[in-house]
Amino acid sequence: MEHTINIQHIEHVNHNVLRIVTDKPKGYDFRPGQATELSIKKDGWKDKNRPFTFTSLPEDDRLEFTIKVYPARDGVTDRLEGLEVGDELIISDAWGAIEYKGPGTFIAGGAGITPFIAIFKDLVYKDEIQDNTLLFSNKKERDIIYKNNLEAWLGKDVHFVLSEESKEEYDSGHIDAEILKKYNLNTAKPVYLCGPPEMEDAIKADLIKLGVSDDLIVTEA
Repeated sequence: MEHTINIQHIEHVNHNVLRIVTDKPKGYDFRPGQATELSIKKDGWKDKNRPFTFTSLPEDDRLEFTIKVYPARDGVTDRLEGLEVGDELIISDAWGAIEYKGPGTFIAGGAGITPFIAIFKDLVYKDEIQDNTLLFSNKKERDIIYKNNLEAWLGKDVHFVLSEESKEEYDSGHIDAEILKKYNLNTAKPVYLCGPPEMEDAIKADLIKLGVSDDLIVTEA
């Protein structure tokens, strides 16, 4: 089912990430970590659906999306950057396989952090954030989405990895078996994984080698 929503607020949260807040259709529901197909209600763009994750909570009276834009692609995200308060979007019903199954390790790459943002917000609200670890990979420090929030929520249990920049306070390179072992991956607990496909494939292979069973790896179907 399709729903039309109105933009109530739009801003940059860093150099290439938008925060878009909209009204919420009556009765609309989702679980933290889920997404929707979204398109722009303008001629030529209504049928160009793209998946975006909610970074608001189900009980909020508004919807929020945190979206990385890619101007070079001349696609939906680039068009979103030019929208204003009052413009309309179209969303479908919520879907997605990423949901919280208990304390464990979260592994994200770039915009792959977005389903985890809603999950972390929900855990903080319930006072259940304890015993979770986040490994978050980005190209450069300026690319880290909601760095201050993540540090406030997870404290010493958030670790940032930079692939194209070397800084003393961060790990360099990519999230791999060595990084997983460095931060004491608990192979008996859930591992939540979201990022570019090639990253997910490589990390999933490392997780299996380290002894994580496939049924403990929570990722998008």
